[in-house]
Amino acid sequence: MNTEFIAHPRLQHIGLTTGNAQPMIEWYKAVLGMRLIYHSDNPTGAKEGVKPKATWMSNDEANHRVAFVEFPGLARDPERSKHHRLQHVAFEYRTLDDLLGTYARLKKLGIVPVLPVDEGSQTAFYYNDPDGNSIELNVDNYGDSWTSIEHIQNSPDFARKPLGVQIDPDKLVAAREAGSSPWDIHQRAWQGEFAPAKPYDLRVLL
Repeated sequence: MNTEFIAHPRLQHIGLTTGNAQPMIEWYKAVLGMRLIYHSDNPTGAKEGVKPKATWMSNDEANHRVAFVEFPGLARDPERSKHHRLQHVAFEYRTLDDLLGTYARLKKLGIVPVLPVDEGSQTAFYYNDPDGNSIELNVDNYGDSWTSIEHIQNSPDFARKPLGVQIDPDKLVAAREAGSSPWDIHQRAWQGEFAPAKPYDLRVLL
């Protein structure tokens, strides 16, 4: 048993409270391919008082990646930017094609990002789930964690613009379908070639 050095655990799942779990369940199924693992109408075994419900979901081999705890009457916080909270959760794709394909698929369902950006180290699309939680879908532009870390630590561009440049996902899709490589698309995006017709409001992340 190691009692001297830090063991590095992996992030295994996130837990979210909600006032209405069903829309959340359907959204996470559609967006992330989550499947229902288990649902309980009374996970605490309470015989009286508040009886929360709980749902466990996963999109891979883990027993769950997302858990929802539903409390009756729980509402969104209209002043959440003034309170401590988890700001966003990110999910990473292996390739730009996976990210763009997901964007196109979700757009057909009426689910579109509230902020798409090329951050230099990665291309990221931020979405809001039904409760307003910020969910980021991204791909590493380098395809290499070490190089990506190097970019964040030493790039003057990143120091100048940590949130990167705003992009129009449809323009990225068109460029990829026209034969541009992922790296070429990243470079063109950073040069402003894929800027949206109307700038996005960065306050959506607050």
